[in-house]
Amino acid sequence: MAEETLLGFLQSHDEISHSGEFAASKGIDHSELLNVIKSLHGFRLVDAQDIKSEKWILTEEGEAYATSGSPEVQFFLAIPPEGISREELQRKVGGSLYSIGSSQAMKKKWVELGKLLVCRKVESVEDRVRELLIKIKDGQEVDSKDILDLKKRKLIALQTWKGYSLRKGPNYAPKRIKAATDLTRDQLQRGTWQELEFKEYNFNALGQPTEGGHLHPLLKVRAQFREIFLEMGFEEMPTNNFVESR
Repeated sequence: MAEETLLGFLQSHDEISHSGEFAASKGIDHSELLNVIKSLHGFRLVDAQDIKSEKWILTEEGEAYATSGSPEVQFFLAIPPEGISREELQRKVGGSLYSIGSSQAMKKKWVELGKLLVCRKVESVEDRVRELLIKIKDGQEVDSKDILDLKKRKLIALQTWKGYSLRKGPNYAPKRIKAATDLTRDQLQRGTWQELEFKEYNFNALGQPTEGGHLHPLLKVRAQFREIFLEMGFEEMPTNNFVESR
């Protein structure tokens, strides 16, 4: 389906500028389309040029914070105006969120960790981390410094996208005709071989590598004994020059 759609589109259009957009508009899986493009390009039915783009995406942790808010804001909101003990606050927000949220909130001077109580130092806070994550998710531009901060916290990751732009190749046809690989007796008798397109053979291709044999275990042991005796100072006699007699 993907191959027929692509070749049919090129029949009435000069090019496909972006394989990803083409796949989305036709309801085709892009990974499937990439395999088709590579095959068609190999047979010169299309000429393909690489397209590469990079974008920031949210990690699993970043997705969670974009939905529920950053851990420092969740930590801050869990503290009542009169304060709360550390143990009760940890039970309230959970161990991992308490650890991350407390360090980030302390860094931003939002809270004060006393010996008995955890108290707010400001009346309200702005969840800038969540705002930035939502902007990145929506594909909006974000300052490079903010990108660096989010990357350090492992809330975003760089994703590389690869695709192609396409034009008709020198062997373009609206439908690919499968090349025959063998000349059969039936083709010769009927004369249909004259209408077939045969696949070119690569006579320079290397064959399957041959696997070497292995020494018999007894021969390996004999060789080891020979080395031992030679290391002890023994000399090997040229027995091929002697004739055994009685």
